[in-house]
Amino acid sequence: MLAGFRVLGVDGGKHTASALALLPYAALAGFVLGGLALLLRRWWTGAVVLALAAGLLVSLLPRLTPAAQPVAAGPTLRVLAVNLYYGHADAERLVELVRAHEVDVLNLLELTPEAVPRLAEAGLFTPLPYRVLRPGRSGAGSGLVSRHPLRRLGLARPALLAQPSARVSLPGGRGVEVVAVHPVPPTYSYPDWRDALAGLPATDPRGTARILAGDFNATLDHAAFRRVLGEGYRDAGEETGSGLTPTWPEGLFPPPVTIDHVLVDQRLAVRDYRVFDVPGTDHDAVYARLQLPA
Repeated sequence: MLAGFRVLGVDGGKHTASALALLPYAALAGFVLGGLALLLRRWWTGAVVLALAAGLLVSLLPRLTPAAQPVAAGPTLRVLAVNLYYGHADAERLVELVRAHEVDVLNLLELTPEAVPRLAEAGLFTPLPYRVLRPGRSGAGSGLVSRHPLRRLGLARPALLAQPSARVSLPGGRGVEVVAVHPVPPTYSYPDWRDALAGLPATDPRGTARILAGDFNATLDHAAFRRVLGEGYRDAGEETGSGLTPTWPEGLFPPPVTIDHVLVDQRLAVRDYRVFDVPGTDHDAVYARLQLPA
């Protein structure tokens, strides 16, 4: 059934959308079950199951293979995004990551009013003094902080959770536009999840390059997420062969899946992508080092 939804490009409803996140596991299970069927001489059953599993595997292989990057010789931009888990993420660890990797833009999801002074006390706003913050209760808040000046924008359509955006003014007069992405999970409200993803801005080939980074509550197997990619973006994890590196949850149940992403304008080159553990949150932070065109 999952293979059918994937091939048809539909997410169904909240239950099937949740199951689609597990599609890589379904592919592995298909090979195991198909092999068992053949051992039991259930030839047709085994052949069908193995064929479906092979088809799913073909869709997964590009996520494991680094892709060629566009020619880009302009400024470097380092982006980090993390879901703070209702503001409880370890602020000192976050500052450590920012300093160690010379992060230029940090997207903060589930930013609460109480988390802002803790981040300030940890020293986050020293390397990243510019801020567009929309803190909120119950995981509804988000924000962007930057090494470079920010100008608040309204690129994403209104949604249940805050998805602020800003133009980052780089040295030399260049700029990029960044959105802190955080739709509700499809298990909470499938229509709102779908609409929040649909409300993200497309790239503007003649305008400023755009980056979408955060907790999408979606994997590459969700049709709603692939439609966002179809608006001119590439997934930094997939571009570097790390498209199956899980980002949530920290434990083994539910099975870990890849729902945090950095999506980049097709004109930007992805030079590095990494996933970092941050104590205090059930999400890993996602990091991308990008290079703009000359």
